[in-house]
Amino acid sequence: MNLKTTYMGLKLRTPLVVSASPLSEDIGNLSRMEDAGAAAVVLHSLFEEQIRYERYELHWNTTQGTESYPEALSYFPDPHELCVGPEAYLKHIAKAKATVTIPIIASLNSSTPSGWTSFAKQIQQAGADALELNIYNIPTDMKISGADLEHQYIEVVRSVRAEVSIPLAVKVSPFFTNFANMAKRFAENGANGLVLFNRFYQPDIELESLEVTPNVFYSTPMAMRLPLRWIAILYDRIGASLAATSGIHRGTDALKMLMAGADVTMLCSVLMRHGIDRLRVIEEEMVSWLREHEYESVEQLKGSLSHKNCPDSSAFERAQYMRAVGVHKSA
Repeated sequence: MNLKTTYMGLKLRTPLVVSASPLSEDIGNLSRMEDAGAAAVVLHSLFEEQIRYERYELHWNTTQGTESYPEALSYFPDPHELCVGPEAYLKHIAKAKATVTIPIIASLNSSTPSGWTSFAKQIQQAGADALELNIYNIPTDMKISGADLEHQYIEVVRSVRAEVSIPLAVKVSPFFTNFANMAKRFAENGANGLVLFNRFYQPDIELESLEVTPNVFYSTPMAMRLPLRWIAILYDRIGASLAATSGIHRGTDALKMLMAGADVTMLCSVLMRHGIDRLRVIEEEMVSWLREHEYESVEQLKGSLSHKNCPDSSAFERAQYMRAVGVHKSA
């Protein structure tokens, strides 16, 4: 069975890509991912705020008391000699490239214009095969309009594209007034691929301690419906690769995304829950279905049920809402 696909110009053995997660922090896990059939791996994200915090914490610890006790100056090496900031992440990229043969895609989440461009250049120099911009912004300033926010997103892509030559993906949320327009603008300003979609962190309140607590849930298969719809709408319309993420837990889930028009399907929650070897199961499920339905390759089904090629293109549009509600009522 020919499972080959192309994502942002990268030739991949299958459409199964491991998305950014804590699993990729361990080099041994990257080898296990490759052995289990991963076609590529997106590394965990490099966060600019985390780098700033680590540098501040290091500076505080290495200078505390030095003004009162001169001998304290010799306790620690010069802060500039220590591995802080992006250095550890860059070394991880280089080590990953030396360990596995599959493409390594770095992930960057920055908060300043200079951070996006400077870290992106360093990531390319470290040897990453591609870069995923994890644009994760929750606006709370009521003075910022939707148009202003969209401009900020586009400027991030445009400025990074001007600094790096490796393939560039953008991982974004669906919360735009007209996502189809934003997808087109991302591609026009240098994005080689779109990763749909980012899942926002949802905090919770702990009633006993009266604290706001972090709360990250694994995705469920239901979560795939939103990216499936938009991938189907965007297929063959924007000139950029499409990656589906969130809610892909089975081989049939991956096949549905490919039929909608995805070039790759990214896996995270299912591997966190069931282990890296789940990749083998998902690939076997895909192959079994394709053989049973007499397909010879995934290219044969890619986009076959997209908005462009679906016999009833209104299935992805507003008109189907009334029909769906009607079916629910009759049931």
